[in-house]
Amino acid sequence: MIRPLSTGDLAALVALEADAQSGASAASLARALEDEAMIVLGAWQEKALVGYALLARLPFEAELQAIGVANGQRGQGIGGALLETVLAHARTWQSERTLLEVRASNHSAIRLYKAAGFCVDGRRRNYYSPGAPAAGAPAASDSATGREDALLMSRAP
Repeated sequence: MIRPLSTGDLAALVALEADAQSGASAASLARALEDEAMIVLGAWQEKALVGYALLARLPFEAELQAIGVANGQRGQGIGGALLETVLAHARTWQSERTLLEVRASNHSAIRLYKAAGFCVDGRRRNYYSPGAPAAGAPAASDSATGREDALLMSRAP
């Protein structure tokens, strides 16, 4: 089941983010839950929060700012279901495009986004702070700084 999260879900959301490590801070998650221009969606299995997505409403576009799935739940379609729900919300907002950025080494996320119709629009060199690349993936990074490139992706409704 996927539903919008509220401030009452903050503890579960922060715990999930600690496991999923999508890059969102506890403070940014708390702000997102209170921001009327954002929606935080949660995927639940029984009473456990196993995935989330954070979508921001911009003047003409929507931006997927974070998506995370619990480590033990990956590969079960939760990310895809969250992404479908994100795109449905962007359509209700009448967004012209949905935008996102992703670590160049996160091949599983890139495959998910491409399967959902996202296209690569560009690259931000050395955008991300050093971090572990996705399992089995070489980092697309500057060896001197350890920073990693971001791929910019978008899709029309």
